[in-house]
Amino acid sequence: MHRFIAAVIASLSALAAPGCDQPGVPADGGRERVVLGDRTFDLELAMGTASRTRGLGGREAIPEDGGMMFVFPDAQLRRFWMYDCVIELDIAFVDPIGFVTAIHTMPIETPRGADESILDYEARLPGYSSAYPAQFAIELRPGSFQELGISVGDRLPIPTERLKMLGQAAEPD
Repeated sequence: MHRFIAAVIASLSALAAPGCDQPGVPADGGRERVVLGDRTFDLELAMGTASRTRGLGGREAIPEDGGMMFVFPDAQLRRFWMYDCVIELDIAFVDPIGFVTAIHTMPIETPRGADESILDYEARLPGYSSAYPAQFAIELRPGSFQELGISVGDRLPIPTERLKMLGQAAEPD
């Protein structure tokens, strides 16, 4: 009997624990399956400050059906850069209702030099702007958006309302 009560208490505690993930609801670092053009992608979710800051920096490859979706708690003008990135990337910025506001192919930048300060390194990196307020950004392998036939002004079939709720529930900026 005591084991049964202990099991019930443990189960209820887990359900009530702050930050407890709901089944089927992706967390920061989880995956979101989306259809872009005629292909399905499993995108890693970057919803917390640390994961959005790190992005795909340091990655040496992106799977053909992979990439990253950045989810922000609100729509703002966004600016990305290739900090610590060793591979070329495509990025599409997306507004709160799913329209693409900008697309860029971001080339590899020369890595930070041994004698280069962080401030000097950051100052020389070009920025890639969303052009208009964006709440999401999607990074894929270079040339992907062109291959998929996706252009600025297109509406992507992503679950914007659900993603917005996830982004607002993620750690605050």
